Amino acid sequence: MTASNTIRVFSALAIRAPFDRLEASWQQQYPDSKLEIEWSPTTVIEKKIAAGDTADAVILTVSAMDKLIEQGIVIASSRVELVDSPIGLAMLPDASAPDISSTQALKQALLQARSVAYSLGGASGVYFQALLKQLGIEQQINARATTIAEGFTASQLLSGHADIAIQQISELLTVPGVKVIGPLPEEVQQVTSISAGVFAAATHPEGAAALLDFLRSAPARAAFESFGQTCRD
Repeated sequence: MTASNTIRVFSALAIRAPFDRLEASWQQQYPDSKLEIEWSPTTVIEKKIAAGDTADAVILTVSAMDKLIEQGIVIASSRVELVDSPIGLAMLPDASAPDISSTQALKQALLQARSVAYSLGGASGVYFQALLKQLGIEQQINARATTIAEGFTASQLLSGHADIAIQQISELLTVPGVKVIGPLPEEVQQVTSISAGVFAAATHPEGAAALLDFLRSAPARAAFESFGQTCRD
């Protein structure tokens, strides 16, 4: 394998857990096409691209993809829709899970938590900050919140820094040794929709297109759905 056979990808963290299950299958089907994936929140990927960095394929939120296509950075005809990814809460396996079935119950659960972990850079974290304001508990929660710039919030449960982690369910499930206690209540849920596309300046556009086709295959759909995501048609 040489660098010339490597397909470089920028991808949002939302699909990392299901993709980990799929990578071996990809390499079996395309043994001469190595993947080099940089996993980051969409906001970080946007900054990287704005600074002039590029790759072969990019996977991020629908709104960010809209902008990249409008700017001519991603080829419009290459775009595929992948998944809808809901936000959920996680705790340690032996923790007593609070009621989060309604907005009021969620509010009480957050207020009673010792510390809530969320990501400042991810789509779920950006939304959660707005939700705290909406619920009128921003100051109380942030006074003892555990925030990370990027990465997986559930790792803060294992380190003992927090007892509730907020993130997209697929990202929570990336961390072994935690349990997802449920999605946000429907009335305050925000589903993140993920798209993929090929860079106009891609070095390996055919390989990038093959990867996007692979991510729409039946095995890929099954992997996404096993992590609480809904495939987009």
